[in-house]
Amino acid sequence: MSEEWWRTEPTKTIRVEGGIRTRSQHGDIARTWWSRRFFEVLESLGMGGRLERGKRYARAGQVLSLSLSTSIAVAQVQGSRPEPYRVRIGVRAFTPEQWIEVEKALAGQALFMAKLLAGEMPADIEAVFGTVGLKLFPDSSRELSMDCSCPDWEVPCKHLAAACYLLAESFDADPFEMLAWRGRGRQELLDHLRALRDSTVTTAPADVGEPLSSVLDSFWGKPSPRTGDAPAAADKPDALLDQLDPLPVIVRGRALVEFLRPAYRTMVEGS
Repeated sequence: MSEEWWRTEPTKTIRVEGGIRTRSQHGDIARTWWSRRFFEVLESLGMGGRLERGKRYARAGQVLSLSLSTSIAVAQVQGSRPEPYRVRIGVRAFTPEQWIEVEKALAGQALFMAKLLAGEMPADIEAVFGTVGLKLFPDSSRELSMDCSCPDWEVPCKHLAAACYLLAESFDADPFEMLAWRGRGRQELLDHLRALRDSTVTTAPADVGEPLSSVLDSFWGKPSPRTGDAPAAADKPDALLDQLDPLPVIVRGRALVEFLRPAYRTMVEGS
């Protein structure tokens, strides 16, 4: 491109009304660990300094639209030209086979299951992806691609950077969007996890004891002094909890059911 082209290119940004503004107008934009992790990845790829240029655009509402689907986020950003620039932020989606392995690993973690059903992103979820040889957040330029229709050759330009900030805020509002970007939407993921949980219950070993409904009269009793036979709760007083669906309640970082188990054992010991 000639130097004359750069001199004639308009540089004044066209202000717009009704654009998408970041909720945060001061300080950090990313509020949750997973959106901050997204920015850490971008900074690790050498984009940290250039991202700051787009923060003013994002806060001023220069982004006209932003949509996210499997593998790609697309936005329109108003710059100095009458026609908005089109930006794309792409990531490599996991294959259906890879997602099956991820879902199996997640279903095997009761706490993760409870948090996901409660709409939370477990803090150690990256480790679960690691057990099947995957990384939730892209860690190389081969897995993350960006392009913009503006004449700026830098990546990311301020239009891309503005879209990144709004994308991070969308991850703040709904952590499942990060998973959807990688190829698995919220409802599909939760449906698969519930199916895996139900199949585990259905195929549980036969030595779990009699159904609770048939031993209610003696469930909390002590072993008979004459026969020595132990009632259902003697060996596993918290068996009732295993027959319930996972409780989507987290207390101090642990599933509620883990706090209930000691209470169930105490009831048997004191009866």
